[in-house]
Amino acid sequence: MSGSIAKSILAIVLSLILAMCLTMLPMPNGANALRPLWIIMILIYWVLALPHRVNVGVAWCCGLISDVLYGALLGEHAFVYTVIAYLVYKIHIRMRLASGLQQSLTVFGLLMLHQLLLLMLQGLQGQATIHVSYWLPCVSSTIIWSWLFLVLRDYRRRFQVK
Repeated sequence: MSGSIAKSILAIVLSLILAMCLTMLPMPNGANALRPLWIIMILIYWVLALPHRVNVGVAWCCGLISDVLYGALLGEHAFVYTVIAYLVYKIHIRMRLASGLQQSLTVFGLLMLHQLLLLMLQGLQGQATIHVSYWLPCVSSTIIWSWLFLVLRDYRRRFQVK
């Protein structure tokens, strides 16, 4: 493996590890419902930016790790992350050409689908509890999407991730 490929993989892995750390970071009780969906947002970015490097396999692995972090049924997040990564892969060219607002709205739809699929899987297990606050992470994640996109794009360019 050449040095630039190894450096690219390391940069991607570090950003995903940071997302997992941000996900596990304690927040005040009132703000916990607004916690952004860091892992899926960073996965969406990398699939959008480098679909040949970050794909459904990476999403599956991140999902399995997320299942362990959340204490969820093994494969629950893996399935949902894989579905979202596949959808982003299918529309990544259109998303790249979209304006910032259109891209944010697309990400909002993907995040809503993420939450809906998780809710359905939890419902099949008999664990579904729905409240308005269940959907708030989609809103907070969409609000910070443009900022996160710019930060990750700068990170990708600075470390020449290809």
